[in-house]
Amino acid sequence: MAPRVALVTDVLHFVGTSSALALANDGFTVLCHDAAFEDQKVREVFQDEHPALAPIAAQSPAELHDAVMSLHGHIDAIVNNDAYPAHKASIEDITAELLTETMTRLVHNAVLRTGALVPLMKSQGSGKIIFVTSAAPLRGLPNYSAYVAARGAANALTVSLAQELARWNIQVNALAPNFIESPTYFPASLMEDEKVRERILSRIPLRRLGKQSEAANIVAFLASDGCGFMTGHIIPLAGGWA
Repeated sequence: MAPRVALVTDVLHFVGTSSALALANDGFTVLCHDAAFEDQKVREVFQDEHPALAPIAAQSPAELHDAVMSLHGHIDAIVNNDAYPAHKASIEDITAELLTETMTRLVHNAVLRTGALVPLMKSQGSGKIIFVTSAAPLRGLPNYSAYVAARGAANALTVSLAQELARWNIQVNALAPNFIESPTYFPASLMEDEKVRERILSRIPLRRLGKQSEAANIVAFLASDGCGFMTGHIIPLAGGWA
């Protein structure tokens, strides 16, 4: 029986590494994709630290498709773990450049990447697609409209693709986190300032940040064989904030 294969994108950021490890622990061969892997040294360090994972340096959607085909010939799960900073800007200060880059990093890349790999899932009659997005669109964040709009687009993409791909037994869901410990959005250094820490925790009903493992466990479940009748869902993970 061929090994189950998962792809995790932007693996060095957000909840990428923790999700890749959770999938590896569940028996997946995990292809790890990140722009930093253009640097051979970074790729070697990552593989040395996490020997169960397989970093790949392909950049374009076509290159990614070819790499997956060359390595395994199939793919069972795609985890679009796209991360980009939430830049603060009032609506009148949002530039075309900021909006374009935010949409490119959080929506455009995921659409084209997924589109390149979905034919493999269609041909095998099964697959799991997971978008790691944000809970921000579920409540809104004043002065972060460019970021919220992009994350909202990814959530909408999830719902639409779930209906489009259901006939091929492909399930599409999104994990929508906020207030998760990560170097991308909530690094440890941010919580060292007592006033900043209290301001952040005061907004979270559970009064703590979420753990990487808590996000990764949900990603692993969504990619598992046990999650076959769940599709088109946006799952908040925000300590009660959303």
